[in-house]
Amino acid sequence: MSKIVDRTLDFIELFAAERRPLSLSDISRLLNIPASSCHDVLRALLARGYLYEIGQRAGFYPTVRLFDLAKVITDHDPILQRADILLRKARDTIDESVSLAKAGKSTANYLLVFEPTHPLRFMVRVGSTVRSLHATSAGKAFLGSLPPDKFEAYLKTAKLTPMTPKTIRTKAELREDIERSQRQGYFLNREESVEDATTVSALFRWNGADYIVTIAGPSSRMAGKLDQAIKLTLDTCRALGGND
Repeated sequence: MSKIVDRTLDFIELFAAERRPLSLSDISRLLNIPASSCHDVLRALLARGYLYEIGQRAGFYPTVRLFDLAKVITDHDPILQRADILLRKARDTIDESVSLAKAGKSTANYLLVFEPTHPLRFMVRVGSTVRSLHATSAGKAFLGSLPPDKFEAYLKTAKLTPMTPKTIRTKAELREDIERSQRQGYFLNREESVEDATTVSALFRWNGADYIVTIAGPSSRMAGKLDQAIKLTLDTCRALGGND
């Protein structure tokens, strides 16, 4: 059952990546799975109205049914309803990338991402996980949300892989960084995960879950407005917190 679900999602993501009608042989080749397996998924999606055939031997393409369902779902997402306007406002104010992630058991996943007008930007995708917990501000915020015993358990097995010359390399340094960040209320990444990238994150709690707001941009631009980014991040978290 898990394989069927994975393949169905692979189909959807493939059409988004290719942006063109695809034949059964195209799908089989691009996903590197047998045509017989593709046929089963294809037939189910056709029967449910999620795909249609462009024409005889002209390939298949998704219908707007998927878009319509996705819009209904996102329009009624309780956290997105609360966060959308505030995160857009923060992005418009500072004109840098602003994102929202939800902390899970072992990492955090991005729920919202608003990009700046600048062509040079710090990119993350909705649905992706926060990478390199020891090197990103969102990752540090996740670590800062953990109870002390779970944070210590993370440290025991953590591999602090260097990503830039400024990446934290020892567990003692990471513990000190997290504790300092918890006291000040925000978490910083100054070129620790990507050279010439500065990010600031803060936490808020809603409905018993932890969420992370991040403002990110090139260090060359963030240097002159880091204080503004910190204030915006904290103000946004204060506005979104509550209902614990």
